Amino acid sequence: MRGEISGMKLLYGTKNPAKLSAMQKKLKELGIGLIGLNELNCGIPSVPEDGFTPLENARQKAEAYYNAFKMPVFSCDSGLYFDNVPEEIQPGVHVRTVNGRYLTDNEMITYYSGLVQKYGNLTARYKNAICLVLDESHIYEAMEPSMESEKFIITDKPHKIVKEGFPIDSLSIDIQSGCYYYDLPEDRLEQVAVEEGFIAFFKKVLEDNRNG
Repeated sequence: MRGEISGMKLLYGTKNPAKLSAMQKKLKELGIGLIGLNELNCGIPSVPEDGFTPLENARQKAEAYYNAFKMPVFSCDSGLYFDNVPEEIQPGVHVRTVNGRYLTDNEMITYYSGLVQKYGNLTARYKNAICLVLDESHIYEAMEPSMESEKFIITDKPHKIVKEGFPIDSLSIDIQSGCYYYDLPEDRLEQVAVEEGFIAFFKKVLEDNRNG
């Protein structure tokens, strides 16, 4: 029998409440319910996340959580890439880790503001990946250009709004309008939301299951 996700409760392999909430709202439209790692009353395995790409890290996390909890799980991972900095400065999959040190939200704002002060406003984009493990026989993953975010600008002047878990959003400016992300109208914000590529992924998995 093929893996099935419609009407199923999936584990989202994240401890980030902001990411969980955003994805819960999106996947609810597809009839998919989510719980996060913090809702499990048991030990959560440590995953190294030492891959070289977002997809490698997403796969590591999804497989580790599936093996630990034996329930359908998906994990996402992102890499941040700038157009105008030296290669050794590229964050890639190490957005929060600089010189081996894991940064807090405030430290991230300070660090990326400092890059802007050194190199000027940064043209940025996220490359995103996802891995879904329903069981040992049904594993779906993707890292497509369609899952990349629109290009945007990182500035050194934070918006007055800083949402926990999304510190870089307070430095992010929409290229099309020149507005901070947090000042965009709702319809425009939906267009630049990173989650949209993931929703397309789930729609394709649902279609494959119906046709299988």
